[in-house]
This record gives sequence, C-alpha cells and structure tokens, in this order.
Amino acid sequence: MPRSRAIVASRSRRKTFVAHASGFFGSRHRLYRTSRETVERAWVFAYKHRKTRKRDFRRLWIARINAAARIEGTTYSALIHGLKKAGVLLDRKSLAYIAVSDPTAFTKIAQVAKNA
Repeated sequence: MPRSRAIVASRSRRKTFVAHASGFFGSRHRLYRTSRETVERAWVFAYKHRKTRKRDFRRLWIARINAAARIEGTTYSALIHGLKKAGVLLDRKSLAYIAVSDPTAFTKIAQVAKNA
C-alpha cells in the first residue's frame, strides 16, 4: 500500500487561516503562524462580543426609554411597572424605537402606564 502524505490537507488548512486574515496589517495577513494567532484571537473576540452585543443594545434601549420617560414626567422603572400592570406587551426594543421615532405615540403609552 502506498504511503499517504498530508500535503494537500495541511496546505488547505494553512490557506484557510491566511484567507481569514486578509485585510490584516503587515505579516499578519502574509505569514501562516502570525495569521493563525491573529485569526484565532479575532474569533475569540467575535464570540465574546456576540454575547455582549445583546447586553449593550438592551442598555441602549433602556437609556432611550428612560430619557423619553423623564420628558413625560416619570421614570423608567415606573413606566415599565405601569405598562406591566396595564397589560401592555411591548418589549424594550420597540419601546425605544417608538420613543425616538414617534414621541406622540410614546406620550400616549406613558399616559396608559401612568393611569395603571
């Protein structure tokens, strides 16, 4: 049986790392070892930031809702509590969008929360 060599597999493995490193500066997109280190590090950051993106957007939505709620004379927590008591099923993403794009509708939503 002839001896099998892993030339094609190893070269293709190296090519994928170097291809993922396209656009990196200097030897990071040319040399295999540095490109592999950089790409693996980038994948770690990408995984971590996919998780933190959800937290960051929730914080942004809450800040926007709070700013709009204080214009209406209430606080964020009182607004959310009133909406839950009134049975209004709006998530924070849509509430923040309404607060930014349509202030009159947000005023009506805030009135519903205050009455509850």
